[in-house]
Amino acid sequence: MKVAQLHGQLQNSRDTKRYGKPLPDETLRVITEESHACLKGPVGETAADVIVRLRLMLDLYANVRPFKSYPGVPCLRPDIDFVIVRENTEDVYKGWEFEVAPGEAAICLRPITYRGSSRIAEYAFKLARQRGGKRRVTAVHKANVMRLTCGLFAKACRDVASRYPDISYDEMYVDACAMQLIRRPHEFDVIVTTNMFGDILSDEAAALVGGLGLAPAANIGERYAIFEPVHGSAPKYAGKGVANPCSTILAAKMMLEWLGEREAAMRLERAVEGALREGRALTPDLGGSSGTMDLASDIARRLAEVEPS
Repeated sequence: MKVAQLHGQLQNSRDTKRYGKPLPDETLRVITEESHACLKGPVGETAADVIVRLRLMLDLYANVRPFKSYPGVPCLRPDIDFVIVRENTEDVYKGWEFEVAPGEAAICLRPITYRGSSRIAEYAFKLARQRGGKRRVTAVHKANVMRLTCGLFAKACRDVASRYPDISYDEMYVDACAMQLIRRPHEFDVIVTTNMFGDILSDEAAALVGGLGLAPAANIGERYAIFEPVHGSAPKYAGKGVANPCSTILAAKMMLEWLGEREAAMRLERAVEGALREGRALTPDLGGSSGTMDLASDIARRLAEVEPS
């Protein structure tokens, strides 16, 4: 089993000049021809040329972002545990923008298809069934205003919901969902939504459970999968050793689950939980004064001590 590592340092302007492009051909070849999965580091302003391009090229249609309260972390509530499932290949992030009058007007197209909406809804319902617990899917859209695009998405979700009678289903407008995530985040289970709405709601959700330093993500398709921290590269902190490594480590945990290594994934998450709970080496974003490698080393030490289940 081989895992490709797409390192964030390849994405800054210096290395773009070095390789001639933000996503080198060799990196793409290794991901598609030699690997079972890819663990990608954070990128900055070149995200559209890297992860957005990879999502479209490899048809990584499902963006999966879990949000969970961990002991020892400042969270809005201690009982938050939900997932945002975001359609990853359509919507305005498709990049179909046109200038109508230079410097005066521009147009962005929003492609939404029944097929794309149906398959992301299918993924969300399967995930809700797999998670157990609340067994609830909430479709988030703005069909009261965008009646054709969001209306099509909502129809697809309802059609899929009819095939899952064991899963509770409801809908929310995106603005209402943004409010309810703050008021009652503990009541959500699986949220399914379109590309841009999911991107925005995910960052809001991360703030509920300690910030982007604890937010991993998976980009999943039929053949390929890429796992990554949600946050960007934050070049202003380069070399300072203050970044929280947990989002990258938890992304690796998601990758292990996808590869079928559930025991290893469970042990890795338990090690992260232990480090956060005891708080011996927390990074500044979590209220501590330790560095990136201090927290990573604490997690690694605990991982070696975790007993197999």
